[in-house]
Amino acid sequence: MKLFLLLLCLFFFFSGVVAGDRKMGSHRSSSRSTFNVKSFGARANGRSDDSKGYLKAVEDLSRYGSSDDWIEFREINRLTITGGGTLDGQGAAAWPYNKCPKNFHCKVLPTSVKFVRMTHTVVRGLTSLNSKFFHFAVLQCANFRAMGIRISAPKDSPNTDGIHIERSSGVSISQATIGTGDDCISIGQGNSHITIQGITCGPGHGISVGSLGRYPNEGDVKGLVVKDCTLTGTANGLRIKTWANSPGASSARNMTFEDIVMNNVANPIIIDQTYCPYASCSSTTPSRVRLSDIKFKNVRGTSSTPVAVSLDCSPGVPCRNVHLNDVHLDFSGGSPAKSACDNVHASYSGTQIPPPCA
Repeated sequence: MKLFLLLLCLFFFFSGVVAGDRKMGSHRSSSRSTFNVKSFGARANGRSDDSKGYLKAVEDLSRYGSSDDWIEFREINRLTITGGGTLDGQGAAAWPYNKCPKNFHCKVLPTSVKFVRMTHTVVRGLTSLNSKFFHFAVLQCANFRAMGIRISAPKDSPNTDGIHIERSSGVSISQATIGTGDDCISIGQGNSHITIQGITCGPGHGISVGSLGRYPNEGDVKGLVVKDCTLTGTANGLRIKTWANSPGASSARNMTFEDIVMNNVANPIIIDQTYCPYASCSSTTPSRVRLSDIKFKNVRGTSSTPVAVSLDCSPGVPCRNVHLNDVHLDFSGGSPAKSACDNVHASYSGTQIPPPCA
């Protein structure tokens, strides 16, 4: 008998505790560590099917008050969530109210599940549907592992990033299937020792580092490995994006992308240091985010645009030590694929299709 193992009771219990702590201005976590699933409706009698855990978010945005999340776990050590439950964020009713694609100072809609200052966390086998904003956010966590996650939202759903990671260390995301309206996985500022492996991505905006350099005092990104992933029909493939006009200096370094398959992906390999998602941006100074020690190894497949490799780095701090090894990306339109480079110190080895920049 498969049980809906602790999922439902954990969500109800911890979301209630966090909401109460927030009202009292405290960040303490509960001392309870054992839960009885029978108290939440599980029968475990050998006949009843308790495996179909299913939670639906409230559609009415006013019910969330000032909160920017639906379910939050905070400051818990050694939490494990498993059991194959499904979370439906019911985002379709909220997406028309998302102004972030057009407004820099927008009000952020609720994230479906947020993990804050957690240690030694394991999340396995969950499904997230139609989040209002991000599906999962991992913030200030250490030793966080997620595996077997399934994420789904329409390709035109705004800001529905699958998994967003920020100010965290020792994070591993593996064997996930993600199709959504924004980045399948986004690696934000202040992260170290992040491993992304075995991801199937599409639709979506690809696997992204950034955007970086939007706010003052951002932390560095270092020690990222992305490997054994397949991207299909995405708006980008492997992307590093930083804002021009960044208010502070930071760096992203020691990043490796290897054994990646692209199926008709726009911008399969892209570094964009003039990132601007709006109709216009007043970029008077170049990005101050320094990119270095970046490797693209064994990246193969097809590009839906003629420029399959775009390395557009900052004139203020050009990219250094960027290496491409065994890259084979054909343009699906029939003509040869191209590369475009600016302000980058790059080296090449093995197969190079498209040819390196002159």
